[in-house]
Amino acid sequence: MRIITGAVLFLLGAAGGWAQKDTKDLYLDKCSVCHGPDGTAKTAKGRKLKMKDVHLVLPKMGAEEMIKIVTDGKGQDMDGFSKEFNKDQIKALVEYYRSFGK
Repeated sequence: MRIITGAVLFLLGAAGGWAQKDTKDLYLDKCSVCHGPDGTAKTAKGRKLKMKDVHLVLPKMGAEEMIKIVTDGKGQDMDGFSKEFNKDQIKALVEYYRSFGK
């Protein structure tokens, strides 16, 4: 009985770990289609939406403003992610994106 219980707990723990994605994976999954895997926005959708390279965005926009945009969305082209990600994940995504411009 203990072996079965231990195996079930191990599998539940492993499934929880698989369900959690790190910041890079979240960025690549949700952000890179427009912003590019390196923040340069050189993707088909990024060009179509006239996205700006992170190097041009950083001097004009602070982290708090970016966090608000990721949380609430911006215009018709970017949905907010407040229902999909928690505040810490959003902050980490913004920090990850900003790291491309440094």
